[in-house]
Amino acid sequence: MKKVISFDLDGTLVSSVYGDMVWNHGIPMAYGEKYGIPFEEAKKQVIEEYKTVGDSNIVWYEMDYWIRRFGLTVTTLELIDRYTPYIRPIDGADTLLRYLKGRYTLVISSNAARIFVEKELEVSGLGAYFDHVISATSDYEMVKKELGFYRKLCERFGVKPEEVVHIGDNREFDFEVPSLLGIEAYHYMDGGSAPLPGEEGVNKERVIKSLYELMDRL
Repeated sequence: MKKVISFDLDGTLVSSVYGDMVWNHGIPMAYGEKYGIPFEEAKKQVIEEYKTVGDSNIVWYEMDYWIRRFGLTVTTLELIDRYTPYIRPIDGADTLLRYLKGRYTLVISSNAARIFVEKELEVSGLGAYFDHVISATSDYEMVKKELGFYRKLCERFGVKPEEVVHIGDNREFDFEVPSLLGIEAYHYMDGGSAPLPGEEGVNKERVIKSLYELMDRL
């Protein structure tokens, strides 16, 4: 019997556009202004710097780190507030969470820094549905790529892996890794997304193209 349902946030319950605007517009814009280069060139340089770290490294998610690294004067708070109009729930999120609330312990399990997670939950109106909010990077100083994150998740709520469901849009972090531990994981792929390389190897029963599908699976 399932007891805990864990959700990724960006790209799963809330549109990834917000994060994209903060990281790939806000930072490059501030970078370009500081060094006197056009936005597109600034964006290219910033993204190349991101790649030198990669999303398996905890500092990838630390806005303060990048602000210091680029020598910018803008603050993290200014950036996350500037783009709040882009925070929008994904279709079906409210309906799904209303259906699940009270039936299971609902948890946010995100790689994003807590300051981002809390802002997105507040503005989207989805925060009230969740019993617990976990930022892997802020709270546990790890990335969800590590099996240890999902072990800690189970330990925190006193459940076995088979009593947990996790849903997210990152095939490796949200599907492959928790599945190795025995968690019932679902890879959320937007209905319009092209299959990823090697997608034919994924258990099709664990791929969902809309959040409404999850109600039927549960």
